[in-house]
Amino acid sequence: MSFTGHEPQSPGYRWMLLALFASGLATFSQLYSVQGLLPLISKDLQVSESQAALSVSAATLGLALAVIPWAIISDRIGRRQVIVAALICSVAFGLLGTLSPNVELLLLARFFEGVALAGVPGTSLAYLAEELSPRAVALASGTYIAGTTVGGLAGRLIAAWVAEPTSWRWGVAAVSISAGIATLFFLLKAPQSQGFSAITDRSLKPILRKFAASLSGRRPILYLQGFLLMGGFVAVYNYLGFRLEAPPYLIPPAIAALVFVAYLSGTYSSMISGKLVAKLGRKRSLLLGNAAMAAGLLLTLAGNLWVIILGMLIFTAGFFAAHAVASGWVPVLAADSRAQGASLYNLGYYIGSSLFGWLLGIPFVSHGWPALVLWVLCLQTAAALLASLLRDSAGRLR
Repeated sequence: MSFTGHEPQSPGYRWMLLALFASGLATFSQLYSVQGLLPLISKDLQVSESQAALSVSAATLGLALAVIPWAIISDRIGRRQVIVAALICSVAFGLLGTLSPNVELLLLARFFEGVALAGVPGTSLAYLAEELSPRAVALASGTYIAGTTVGGLAGRLIAAWVAEPTSWRWGVAAVSISAGIATLFFLLKAPQSQGFSAITDRSLKPILRKFAASLSGRRPILYLQGFLLMGGFVAVYNYLGFRLEAPPYLIPPAIAALVFVAYLSGTYSSMISGKLVAKLGRKRSLLLGNAAMAAGLLLTLAGNLWVIILGMLIFTAGFFAAHAVASGWVPVLAADSRAQGASLYNLGYYIGSSLFGWLLGIPFVSHGWPALVLWVLCLQTAAALLASLLRDSAGRLR
């Protein structure tokens, strides 16, 4: 009997979820470990806020540029092997970055750390789609995204708490060591591939045909969702720490990092996104997540710290719900080109992060938080207008 995928509640399904949760945790804890440390990096290396933010953008740029090469490699050697290799290399580059004497070498190390991490996001979604039954994919993709939110939260908090009594270097090192432990768990527990079929043709023509198929119809609209929404999301978190550590708040870095607890709302919203899709459909769920982002962002304009925190909870929940819907939609639509579709989504996702995570620092430095909020709302409006062009019928895009 041919393999049709692990069914919900089976041992293979449970180990798959736990392993992918660990890979998401390892990936995103490292990718954003420096985000809560940007004020410390700015002071230590004597660079501006937007220059310090390049340490986030350098990693996401490396990730964006490498997702397609990793997708090609994973089609030839397998998804599980690529994820393991990528995580091991990322831990090595993460530790190397802590030795950087200046911002230039830090950015170089972060760039190659991002290149290594690029092997995980798109490959994980393809791995998930190949090894689980179709009815399990929506729930499992939400669980994987939940792992990314926990990873993003853990990386920021661990780094900030360790850095407060020591330095940003020890904070980043602590995150890299934690990611190494999560990598070991994945290596030991991730199920061996049974649904993977390697491409044996060594020419690039079969791969290019798959990329062409992934760009057909209105699928690029999904990739642009990642580009626009992620760009705004990262910009908000990049510069929020600078806002909270400045007057009138004057919050220390270790305490300011607690705002990242808002990621837990994203953990919850991404996990329930599958149920939301079943009830409302993918298009409406995507637009609802976008609307929640906008509502939460507007609340952050308030001067009261507790209202800002509430706004970040809603903003984060909305983003991860929209991200889970959009990213989980891609491999379902591109059944014959899953890795390519997922890599194109991640390409847009992380180029948006790199570009807007740095670029929106310019209006923030010049005109303050309201200017940043205005530009992020413009990105969300563009995403919503594009999403309105999608057609959601029985889970298929036309």
